[in-house]
Amino acid sequence: MRIDVNDGFVLADTNVYARTIQANDPFHEEAILAMRVLRRTGHTLCLVPQNLYELWVVATRPLTKNGYGLSPSEAEALLDDLAIAYTLVRDVPEVYDEWLRLVLDFQIAGVPAHDARLVAAMRVHGISNLLTYNTRDFVRYPGINLLHPLQVVETSPQK
Repeated sequence: MRIDVNDGFVLADTNVYARTIQANDPFHEEAILAMRVLRRTGHTLCLVPQNLYELWVVATRPLTKNGYGLSPSEAEALLDDLAIAYTLVRDVPEVYDEWLRLVLDFQIAGVPAHDARLVAAMRVHGISNLLTYNTRDFVRYPGINLLHPLQVVETSPQK
């Protein structure tokens, strides 16, 4: 595992945050442990508004549709807790411009445009590390150091 030493920030993908929330997820403990390891090694875990938008969808989706079944007020409390527990890197107008450049340059269509939005925020804010379970979804983007939670846990000197 290589973490960019010039960049103490690690953006966690929504799939990592979602697993830390759901105690019955098979990767719940692994996601939490990976985040602990990163914090313990001096990294700042952050999220961007795109993470919160995506978590809102999952949190308020019915249980029968692979969601958490939360009410909007329960989802708001959850998002508030996340924004306090992690560093929220706010959107700036340049994120849209970078996102548009990425989706056009890489000819991205459909759902992968959400991932491009995360990458755009990373680039605008100078974040090069991404903690994600879906590393394959991000390999097209140069300059991103992809960290899989299992990789972080397995390479930690102190688990």
